[in-house]
Amino acid sequence: MTILKQFLREDDGVTALEYGMIAALIAAIIVASVQTLGTKIDAAFQNVATKI
Repeated sequence: MTILKQFLREDDGVTALEYGMIAALIAAIIVASVQTLGTKIDAAFQNVATKI
């Protein structure tokens, strides 16, 4: 039981895992933003092309 408690209190590798999770979250937000923005820009160009 004490070994389990020591393992749960150990935080040497936690920071690398946290940085990896933060990087993955930022990447997911960037991808979603670029997709949404790309769709809106495409619609704007299509609108301009139709009016020309």
